[in-house]
Amino acid sequence: MNALSRRTFVIGTLAAGLASASRRVWAQEEPRYGGTLVATLGNGEPQACYVPSGGGPSPTFSASKVLERLARRRLEGDFEGVLAESWQPAPDFKSYTVKLRKGVTFHDGKPMTSGDVAYSVTEIWAKRADPLALADFTGVDSPDPQTVVFRFSKPTPASFFASLLIGSANYVLPRHIYGGSNPATNAANNAPIGTGPWKFQRWVRGSHIEFVRNDAYWRKGFPYLDRLIIRYVRDPAGRAAALEAGDIQIGVFTPVALSEIDRLTATGKLVATSKGYEERAWATTLECNLRRPILAEREVRQALFHGIDRETMAKTVYRGYGRAGTSPIFSSNTAFFSDDITSTAFDPMRAAALLDKAGFPQKGKAKRFTVDLVAAGWFAENGQVGVAVKQALEDLGIGVTLTVPDRTTSVRRLYTDYDFDLAISNQSNPSEPVPTTTRYYTSDGIRKGVPFCNASGYSNPELDALVDRIKTETDEAERKTLVATFQKIVTHDAPLLPLVEVDTITLASASVRNHSNDADFAAASWHDLWLAA
Repeated sequence: MNALSRRTFVIGTLAAGLASASRRVWAQEEPRYGGTLVATLGNGEPQACYVPSGGGPSPTFSASKVLERLARRRLEGDFEGVLAESWQPAPDFKSYTVKLRKGVTFHDGKPMTSGDVAYSVTEIWAKRADPLALADFTGVDSPDPQTVVFRFSKPTPASFFASLLIGSANYVLPRHIYGGSNPATNAANNAPIGTGPWKFQRWVRGSHIEFVRNDAYWRKGFPYLDRLIIRYVRDPAGRAAALEAGDIQIGVFTPVALSEIDRLTATGKLVATSKGYEERAWATTLECNLRRPILAEREVRQALFHGIDRETMAKTVYRGYGRAGTSPIFSSNTAFFSDDITSTAFDPMRAAALLDKAGFPQKGKAKRFTVDLVAAGWFAENGQVGVAVKQALEDLGIGVTLTVPDRTTSVRRLYTDYDFDLAISNQSNPSEPVPTTTRYYTSDGIRKGVPFCNASGYSNPELDALVDRIKTETDEAERKTLVATFQKIVTHDAPLLPLVEVDTITLASASVRNHSNDADFAAASWHDLWLAA
């Protein structure tokens, strides 16, 4: 077994075993109260501690320690209430009645009621945090302080509704703090007041945010820790050094360079796992701009994917922390992933035959055609993927001009000007496919100037109608069948597909207990983490 294979095996074993072996050990230990946990993340300092529209991983990480959602998804895949005790659909699935937990108070002592939920849903979720998912939402009723009724214009599947309750930015905000204000500019965004286990203490810009234990937390006996500090370290090398020295005890969102993980875990002081990102599965993708006549040909697009060795890319660029992508629904999505798809596996001979069939034969040393390839500047690895794709396509006789613009230019070229033939980009998808995944493929996802939507210009009325059915199908088995059909159509048409499903890594000190125990761990409250002596 070579080094890369060993690395893949080790991280896979860690990820699979942590939820079982480690938790068996932790369950036998008596939780220890007290102490300070210092955390970091593989992203920069947030623009605000809480951002109403979500704002990306950084503000999600910090806000989720103070603000809470109505529900969560456990690592095992089932949903459970947080601020909601239960939710029940009406017979026609056009409304859901949510019963709220009693005795919950905000950090300023005010009780949380249905009025706070109603405000959060109508003013924050529907307008800022999750407007695409709430396209069929018509309103919310508050018949009493502990009851909220969500109303929809169409039948709403149970799994879809549950996904709303766990949405990464779908928090319950205090109406008495946000009501009547512009939520985007409310001063509380930088010192949030929530119902969570942690109370905001202070933010030293350029350094850290400090939270202290909420002694009045509704979960009796939690949290275990006295303080939680999120420390912002600009570069991966600095984060690696701080983790190794023990100055930071846990890092999420792959806090260090992939090349450092083996060295750090070999010390025995740190463990690594990819568990806890099931609701934030990540992939590097290749988008084809169908506005270009050459790329409007399906055979050409299929050929491009057949011509790229994605397994080797996963082993080299991502050092074995990933696997070849096959479908718009990632393989970690146990609820909806299907392998009954059109294969785009690496097959250079098949790729060449498809290009010939499409009318682009290679004649001598002449290029079949030339494309502009943009590697979006979100991550350094995108540029490396761009180089690998360029080489693969040149091996097929295709000329490639590669550019790696900065983030701002990448957004403009991909989503405003559509100034690309092919683009290397990224997606982070939850288990619920509508609308986060489907918006990359549906006609209503073509939104000029809106990032991370349908930039390819792919429009298929058959697929649009199918996604509309997925939105309203309340039979969960039939819904899964419809999502499988969605995958089959998309992999056949190949406008945009993942190249590599990338593992997101958490690095933690061996003394940290109960980590990586949520399907969206970095966005969980961390009420149950504790430190062994």
